[in-house]
Amino acid sequence: MSGPAFPVLSPARLERMLEPPSGPVRLIIDTDAANEIDDQFALAWALLSPDAFEIEGTLAEPYSFAHHRDPLLAAFDTLQRGDIGEDGPAVEAIVGSYQRWAQNLVAAGTDPRDVRFVLPDEGMELSYAEARKVYELLDVDPAGAVFRGSPGYLPDPWTPLPSEATERLIERAMADDERPLYVAAIGAVTNIASAILIEPRIIERIVVVWTSSYPSWSPLSSRPSLNLVQDLPASRLLFDSGVPLVYLPGFYIGAQLTISLPEMERWVKGRGRIGDYLYHLYTHNPIHAQRGITDQADRTWVIWDLICFAWLMDPGWVPSQITPSPVLDEDLFWQHPGGRHSIREAVGIDRDEIFRDLYRKLEHAP
Repeated sequence: MSGPAFPVLSPARLERMLEPPSGPVRLIIDTDAANEIDDQFALAWALLSPDAFEIEGTLAEPYSFAHHRDPLLAAFDTLQRGDIGEDGPAVEAIVGSYQRWAQNLVAAGTDPRDVRFVLPDEGMELSYAEARKVYELLDVDPAGAVFRGSPGYLPDPWTPLPSEATERLIERAMADDERPLYVAAIGAVTNIASAILIEPRIIERIVVVWTSSYPSWSPLSSRPSLNLVQDLPASRLLFDSGVPLVYLPGFYIGAQLTISLPEMERWVKGRGRIGDYLYHLYTHNPIHAQRGITDQADRTWVIWDLICFAWLMDPGWVPSQITPSPVLDEDLFWQHPGGRHSIREAVGIDRDEIFRDLYRKLEHAP
């Protein structure tokens, strides 16, 4: 089965669209806002930055950690037995990846079989509700601003999943043929891929700014990246369709955006209702409960998703370069065949300037 014919941008036009923006940008935010705590920080920062963003909608993405359940239970069962049994290296690899997670849960008094993983449809609804909550805490009306996305992932590379989110993205993309619509993608990219499949012409009107996985030069598999691995057809479409893409790797680069409890107490707590809510999320992190982490007071947490908004606000905070779009192979390693179109990819990050701007803006939160 073949899919739609995608518009092909000339190399010159593509590179023009990939140039760092200046001045306020038209923006759609595509978020899995309830999967952990970084989306809420990022969404709040964006809403507190009207000088940088003309936000034209926030779209809820599906999410699920359910793909971790079977290997987690396999690791737990293996640890309980005390040996790897007859399956040898295959089980040993699973235990190596999930052993600490299983051990932490047991130490916290939690049976791994009792860990609940939401499915994608519930994840989308939770993200929709969470995005609305951030809006409301900032005294911004979410009505007509936050939209439900897909309840699941693409069933194959060519079948879109229409939703309120795809309708909004297509409508806003086609509304202006002079100024591009930037799409800050801070989750899986099902909604964006679906919109491209439904209306390929938006490739000529949008710039997707997405954070996930490792740099394209990394020798490691992208399998650990939640944003990328949940919906592989959608992820591959971003790299293969020719849509202008600013790729901001999470590992190595976004991973530098860590924040500590003392910083939360000094710069976030007490900064309006949103500051208190972000502090609550930090001290009641659902991923800590899921992973059996009970000693979080002296740990930091990565606020990955700030990176997309940082590049849009000040590209100097996230240095980047033009590079050929890579290809994801079957094992999710990056490959580099010839003749590929260009993308822009981050190569560094200025962690301190990003957080300083967030802290300054939180001082004015309602």
